[in-house]
Amino acid sequence: MNETRESSPRPDLFSAAQAVAAGTDFAELAVGPGGLFWNEFRPQEAACRIWNWNAGQLRCLTPDGFSVRSRVYEYGGGSFCLVDNGLVFVNEGDQQLYFQDLAGSAPRPLTHGALRYGGVEAANDRVLAVEESHGSAQVDHRLVSIALADGSRHVLAEGADFYASPTVSNDGQRLAWIEWSRPHQPWTVTRLMVCQRLPSGEWSQPVQLGGDHEQSLQQPRFDADGRLYCLSDLAGFWQPWAETADGWQLLPSRQADHAGAPWQLGACTWLPLPGAGYLATWFEEGFARLGIGQPDGLVEDYSGDFSRFRSLAIDERFIYAIAASATCPPAVVAIDRHSRDARVLAGGVLPLPADQISRPQPLRYASGDSHAFGFFYPAMNGDSQPPLVVFVHGGPTSACYPVFDSRIQYWTQRGFAVADLNYRGSSSYGRAYRQALHLRWGEADVEDACAVVSHLAARGLINPAQAFIRGGSAGGYTTLCALAFHNVFRAGASLYGVSDPLALTKATHKFESDYLDWLIGDPQRDEARYRERTPLFYASNIKVPVIFFQGELDAVVVPQQTHDMLKALHDNGLPAEVHYYPDERHGFRKATNLAHALEQEWGFYRRVIEE
Repeated sequence: MNETRESSPRPDLFSAAQAVAAGTDFAELAVGPGGLFWNEFRPQEAACRIWNWNAGQLRCLTPDGFSVRSRVYEYGGGSFCLVDNGLVFVNEGDQQLYFQDLAGSAPRPLTHGALRYGGVEAANDRVLAVEESHGSAQVDHRLVSIALADGSRHVLAEGADFYASPTVSNDGQRLAWIEWSRPHQPWTVTRLMVCQRLPSGEWSQPVQLGGDHEQSLQQPRFDADGRLYCLSDLAGFWQPWAETADGWQLLPSRQADHAGAPWQLGACTWLPLPGAGYLATWFEEGFARLGIGQPDGLVEDYSGDFSRFRSLAIDERFIYAIAASATCPPAVVAIDRHSRDARVLAGGVLPLPADQISRPQPLRYASGDSHAFGFFYPAMNGDSQPPLVVFVHGGPTSACYPVFDSRIQYWTQRGFAVADLNYRGSSSYGRAYRQALHLRWGEADVEDACAVVSHLAARGLINPAQAFIRGGSAGGYTTLCALAFHNVFRAGASLYGVSDPLALTKATHKFESDYLDWLIGDPQRDEARYRERTPLFYASNIKVPVIFFQGELDAVVVPQQTHDMLKALHDNGLPAEVHYYPDERHGFRKATNLAHALEQEWGFYRRVIEE
């Protein structure tokens, strides 16, 4: 059997430890009188810390013993906001809100107890937040405000199943938020709610200003004059709309998604500007652009060499963003509004020479009765027909992006080509593409994962006899389905993947408790369809080796899913191995575990190739 050119470890290869160390990431920029602030995650520390850049000086504000991360909806987000003379953040350990001044004093708790908080937003002398309570029978969510002075709590809205994006107008007279009800998800059907400040200081009964009827809204914003805006996919893409006296008006904008699917709270991919303009990032064939849109429809482009932007902020001189490109890992950047020059404030350090980096090539290929997207990364050892690793992202309503990913480079350095897929159902390509997975999970995504192998093989870019597939969470489900129902891949890796969707409906958390109904169908009425798409029930069909990685604290895909699938494979005499991590949840975060998993997966593929 053919082997990769690198069939044994070399000391000069890009190591798993280096790949993990390059996984530093950023989130949630905020700019104020005290400078620019962001949340930074470093795998070596397994902690998220707030950093501040001001007048060229950089300092970490989060003391030892604290980590800034929310677990509302399990995926968190919106973990800090700026307030007068300081900031408020969610501490990962107890999920409580803390106030910290900018002088560096110890954080002071604002809340106490077993509640969780996320999506925090400043509102004068209070902060707004999504609150999550875990009772004996159910999980409840509501919008609350917390006083900075004494931590007193006031419920703003309750009764809906989920809330997001609370925001108050500058004059404090209007409050807006997004809410949605089961069985919907935030990227299928949501509502925009607004209430007014009464003379008594209380809020009026909320009024629905938009949403429902197959429309998803996100990221409501007030401008300086109190006019309300929101991203809506009513016209087919998440684009900015403005409140008018007669209803809503679509702003002149590119016909493209101006946001990804809101899996986390606190996203900021667009901002209204004075004069009815706006700052935004949007996607074109998977590549992100950044610009300032004008009322006349003209767009000033600030993209430069970057291909993804997140967490936008702006002041009179700079546009700030978390940006990345094929040759730049995630970085906090300041882009001069006049010269358009970009300055990197943090991150962006390449762990490899630029000439050793595999660059993404956009993919659009036929699959079933439709087409799919993704990015192809050539192997870096010169092999004209290398082995292939197909990356399947989680979600499944998420996306991959054409930016430097140390995990992908780890494989291309070892003689593997990589196909990073945005299969049908992925975001960033409009509502119709996102909805294409409705009732077709385990079919359309699997078709796309298999079709990319034949597409690349027909172009002579890979060796189809040495194609591997890997995925985490929902991507693990696609991986296992591909192995159970198709004879395309030589082996596969499931990272905390779903093996039994029916069991998932009974054991997963509230945020995704109805997601399977949308993806596959009603668990009772459509039980036969579930059985047809359950890898666990077809384990005997799998004829190739499989490796599993599972966190034992996972509350999204519980460990029992991996236990059951592994046992079924072993009962059928199939070589399968597993690695459990007792201190990991859904998605690994600790550097030693991340490096160990990467090394074990590579060793597993090498052994399969060398058989």
